[in-house]
Amino acid sequence: MYPPTRKDFISLTLTEQDSRSYNNSKNWRRKSCWRKWKQLSRLQRSLILFLLAFLLVCALATYPNLAEHWRALTERSVQEEWSAVDIPELKPVNPAVIPEQDRKIGLVLPEPPPQKPKKVPSNKRGPPVLQHRLMKRENASETQVKEKEGQAANGEEEGEKSLVSWRGAMIEPERGTEPEPSAKEEGAPDPAAQEGPAAAAHERQKAVVEAFQHAWKGYKEFAWGQDELKPISKSYGTWFGLGLTLVDALDTMWIIGLKEEFEEAKKWVATDLQFTKNVDVNLFESTIRILGGLLSTYHLTGEDIFLEKAKDIGTRLMPAFNTPSKIPYSDVNLGRGTAHPPRWTSDSTVAEVTSIQLEFRDLSQTTGDSQYQKVVDGVMKHVHGLAGKHDGLVPMFINTNNGQFSHLGVFTLGARADSYYEYLLKQWIQGGKKETELLEDYVQAIEGVKKHLLRKSQPSQLTFVGELAHNNFSPKMDHLVCFLPGTLALGAHHGVSSEHMELAKALMETCYQMYAQIETGLSPEIVHFNLIPRHGRDVEVKPADRHNLLRPETVESLFYLYRFTRDKKYQDWGWEIFQNFNKYTRVSTGGYTSISNVRNPDNPDPRDKMESFFLGETLKYFYLLFSEDFDLINLDKFVFNTEAHPLPIWTSS
Repeated sequence: MYPPTRKDFISLTLTEQDSRSYNNSKNWRRKSCWRKWKQLSRLQRSLILFLLAFLLVCALATYPNLAEHWRALTERSVQEEWSAVDIPELKPVNPAVIPEQDRKIGLVLPEPPPQKPKKVPSNKRGPPVLQHRLMKRENASETQVKEKEGQAANGEEEGEKSLVSWRGAMIEPERGTEPEPSAKEEGAPDPAAQEGPAAAAHERQKAVVEAFQHAWKGYKEFAWGQDELKPISKSYGTWFGLGLTLVDALDTMWIIGLKEEFEEAKKWVATDLQFTKNVDVNLFESTIRILGGLLSTYHLTGEDIFLEKAKDIGTRLMPAFNTPSKIPYSDVNLGRGTAHPPRWTSDSTVAEVTSIQLEFRDLSQTTGDSQYQKVVDGVMKHVHGLAGKHDGLVPMFINTNNGQFSHLGVFTLGARADSYYEYLLKQWIQGGKKETELLEDYVQAIEGVKKHLLRKSQPSQLTFVGELAHNNFSPKMDHLVCFLPGTLALGAHHGVSSEHMELAKALMETCYQMYAQIETGLSPEIVHFNLIPRHGRDVEVKPADRHNLLRPETVESLFYLYRFTRDKKYQDWGWEIFQNFNKYTRVSTGGYTSISNVRNPDNPDPRDKMESFFLGETLKYFYLLFSEDFDLINLDKFVFNTEAHPLPIWTSS
């Protein structure tokens, strides 16, 4: 047989074009790494995983410090964008025209010639990083003027800026008026400076009046007759259903001369303010805001409708004192005439039960009915002899059943205790300086503050008031504590102690730095002071404490310090704070909003709420701070309650 025929052939392997079969792909490398990982022993794999976990924990632990340095670098550019409106020497926001024949307490402000406001030298306070930032702004000012001139040449309006949107909220920027270029040349006279400080102060007052009108516009349009304005959602919030913002703002409108707005509000009080509602109200809040506001407006205007309403609500609040200890309950139902403690406790806060005295005492003095003063004086006499104090400092809670302090060992001048100390002094002043027990308690309490709560921060040696919990000191200070410089200054003015004035000045500097050392120039609700130098900052803010509620305490103390010292720096500090309120809290459609993050000027995160005290206190104190008429609410004739409502000091007659 023939052997089989031999067949020669060539073998050819074709590679698929599909990229997934490519041997050198990332997929192949991942498989190779996984094969090597599987080849490791269990111990080796465990050690590697532990090391990776450890590195991750270390990274998370160091993240806040790294973020802080990164924020410091990035925020400079943000601050520079706002430099044209951030420093205190800028002109008022939206200059207002005060209505003709402004009605004030013994004052009719003349309309000055239309001059430019006085340019105040910048006050470079705060840590080096802030001073450097201010210097950069000043150096950039000339460049900004030239840019604005160029815009004007192109038909753009000087000072015009686009609205800033924060999560849908349109925040209205400042619209300051720049001087003419020739006025900024070296050696050129400043028209406002030629007019003197009175003209500059008047311009600032006009800016405050305009701010009130802007806030009132939002309230009138979106929340008329309601408790609080929600300016971003253009709606309102209800707390008691008693027109808190309107009643709280009555005397402010009278003092700053807004007659038309006042008359409209007075009509609402006469026809729509009724206390027959089946509603629970807080004794303290309704006393200081509604009763105090009505009494103050009565004393300023002499119109009986306000006294009638004050007597009505004062009588309806009296059931709160029907307790076993005569320490009042925290809540009252106005329509039913019943009172009760909070659902979760039988305690009231010490501040609540000891900060209603000025109003009830004034109601008795004004009406001739002693029942109101009798119940609140009884509370003060009871607290005067109560055990549980610590060198004059009081705990935060008191039991309405047994009348004893509760939660012993915790002492603060912040929330739940603050206005107890304020009202010790102010009752003594209100009563003609005759009730020595009140003065003794006040002086002893201030000595207790100096002994237990006073410290100095690092590195700037700022004097601050901390807290004490079971003999453990905490460098925590509420913004509420910034009432204290003004109270100390008021006491010194009335002859308590000249040393109190020096302490007031030191604490006033601290309260200002709580604004100046923050990125937005607005103070947070709570700060912690450094006792050991770190990062060059005296003030630290925890994330949960970064909100600003438009509170008045710092402006209040600035007002007192300026009245008693005549030092212009207090006006300048206030002007700086006022401009920052306009920059970060003003809502374009009307109103101002509290914000959630004072550390973020790019997005302060508005809260959509304008507290009633912004009109009742904050803007009122701004206006009085900028006033050069020291008889406008004379502090030898009036004493302010803790909601900034002036009540008369009793005369010997």
